[in-house]
Amino acid sequence: MADPILYGPAYSTYVRTARLALEEKGVPHQLVEVDFLQGEMPEEQVARHPFGKVPAFEHDGFALYEACAISRYIDMAFDGPALQPADARGAARMTQIVSVLDSYAYGPTISQLVIQRMVQPMLGGQSDEAAISAALPDVDKAMAALEALIGGNAWLAGDALSLADLHAAPIFAYFTATPEAAPILADKPGLHRWWEAMQTRDSMTKTQPQLG
Repeated sequence: MADPILYGPAYSTYVRTARLALEEKGVPHQLVEVDFLQGEMPEEQVARHPFGKVPAFEHDGFALYEACAISRYIDMAFDGPALQPADARGAARMTQIVSVLDSYAYGPTISQLVIQRMVQPMLGGQSDEAAISAALPDVDKAMAALEALIGGNAWLAGDALSLADLHAAPIFAYFTATPEAAPILADKPGLHRWWEAMQTRDSMTKTQPQLG
């Protein structure tokens, strides 16, 4: 059986989510870098993903796109520790958290705060402080929702690592590198405890992107 191939840039949060799943399952794989940060999405990637996004995935002739679908496939198709709760409530909680991250956390946290605070200066531009200020209430609201959901659990969806954690970790890796993160997380001990544990995992070290 051929090793799976993941298409997308290592710096993408969604690509990293899929890479984290592969690493947590111990699956040998190939990452084909697709860089679009300073230009349009290459045509070959649009052929893999009709909406011109990343990641795309291929395994033994089976093509797939969208990080949530890819990570679930990885968990179900390969041996290794389960990354999805077996019980109905745990699975529902995991899905809820992934939805919260996609629908309410990613936009203000990555597309607004991180892009303005980190990416624009890296590309030679200036941060839009008004855009950052406008994003912070929504960032805080999303983080407060996650804090309420984690409660006293060791991991976001329960007592075992799940795809919810792998979906959140790449977002947190960038978020916590901004100066705005510390005051937002100051009153969220559950998320602080979770991030301390998450960032030390081998899968996080192995998938650390190189920026700049």
